Amino acid sequence: MEKWDSNEGTSAFHVPEWMIQFADQKQEFNKRPTKIGRRSLSRSISQSSTDSYSSAASYTDSSDDETSPRDKQQKNSKGSGDFCVKNIKQAEFGRREIEIAEQEMPALMALRKRAQGEKPLAGAKIVGCTHITAQTAVLMETLGALGAQCRWAACNIYSTLNEVAAALAESGFPVFAWKGESEDDFWWCIDRCVNVEGWQPNMILDDGGDLTHWIYKKYPNMFKKIKGIVEESVTGVHRLYQLSKAGKLCVPAMNVNDSVTKQKFDNLYCCRESILDGLKRTTDMMFGGKQVVVCGYGEVGKGCCAALKAMGSIVYVTEIDPICALQACMDGFRLVKLNEVIRQVDIVITCTGNKNVVTREHLDRMKNSCIVCNMGHSNTEIDVASLRTPELTWERVRSQVDHVIWPDGKRIVLLAEGRLLNLSCSTVPTFVLSITATTQALALIELYNAPEGRYKQDVYLLPKKMDEYVASLHLPTFDAHLTELTDEQAKYLGLNKNGPFKPNYYRCFGLLRK
Repeated sequence: MEKWDSNEGTSAFHVPEWMIQFADQKQEFNKRPTKIGRRSLSRSISQSSTDSYSSAASYTDSSDDETSPRDKQQKNSKGSGDFCVKNIKQAEFGRREIEIAEQEMPALMALRKRAQGEKPLAGAKIVGCTHITAQTAVLMETLGALGAQCRWAACNIYSTLNEVAAALAESGFPVFAWKGESEDDFWWCIDRCVNVEGWQPNMILDDGGDLTHWIYKKYPNMFKKIKGIVEESVTGVHRLYQLSKAGKLCVPAMNVNDSVTKQKFDNLYCCRESILDGLKRTTDMMFGGKQVVVCGYGEVGKGCCAALKAMGSIVYVTEIDPICALQACMDGFRLVKLNEVIRQVDIVITCTGNKNVVTREHLDRMKNSCIVCNMGHSNTEIDVASLRTPELTWERVRSQVDHVIWPDGKRIVLLAEGRLLNLSCSTVPTFVLSITATTQALALIELYNAPEGRYKQDVYLLPKKMDEYVASLHLPTFDAHLTELTDEQAKYLGLNKNGPFKPNYYRCFGLLRK
């Protein structure tokens, strides 16, 4: 597996027998399977991933009482109380959502079917902190089928589908999460996953780095038994590289975020569809003719811009990277500084992974009814804290939609309090998440089974062979047929007929961008 700063050498990744058999028999999965069963480490807690990533599909919330799940005594049908969810009685609804997601996650389901006999994760004790949705549930149940024990918390306070969390708890997964957690609840749930008598994790699956941060802060001795970390977000990856640079990274870590399959599919195609969904559900607006500025032209920004342009919007782009900036220009977008268009635009969208991209000065200059939202992982991109002052009035319009009103009557429309828009206010395509989830599962298998010494205490990227393998598993869904190289062609190109077809140093544009 290639290190972050290495452009040479071959990967030590070993393809197990079940993976070879799986690749040889991909045609079996043309039919979708039936049921088989998402900053620096020193940032303050107030800047943690209590930022949002929720789904508007949590339709059962309105009937729930206001009692905190921490004050409830709940047990599943097997008598276990090792979980904390909003309402265990919602499990049946959650199970239906999981079954729907399974139909759109063919590679993960096939991986479950193929590898469960070998149990490549037998003995693995995985503690996870991700967005608890139906798609995550399919991943968790796949990890369980492959032999792992799992304990899970949500990486954002609004990310959890309560009915899905209930279904997982009913199935025996220790899940500690509910939609609308307080900041204290957020850290309490993570602690309940980690600090349990008679059980210690040996693998970490993180999204945003808060779980890793918590273990470093509270239980550093646990890293003596932890074999590795798998991280899928820009924010979390950034924190891992900071640890590595400071010489404080205790175990090997896999950077899933910068794999080509994650960047090109999850970040680009997922956001291309979900940006419109989130905006439409929250504002009922028409996109044609609207002026929009998208801050950041990485893969998320590219997806947002493409979708809005196709709907007839006039799209401006801000960028700091001259390569991404040139791409925006050649894709037909006007490159500007935010100050140049802030008075005239109807929508402001941030997707940089940075902080204070939209400041109070920008917010003061916006036109009446300007819509402001964020498509990055963290709620640091828009300076929402500067809006919580006595002279401004907050008015809740609908779920995840606030009017912030100035003394002169001007108002802006702030979505999800500056948190991640697409899963705070809508949903995302399950099929795309299948690609990311399969990559996460394979990374966990590789790290867990790697012989001692293969990976050092550093951050690694997935080998190109694994990226291509994950992509190939999803092609049968489209009845797609790959062209095969002849022996002569393979020799001419200096390639193996079965890949990898790109060098390990190949990455897509916007590598370090959200």
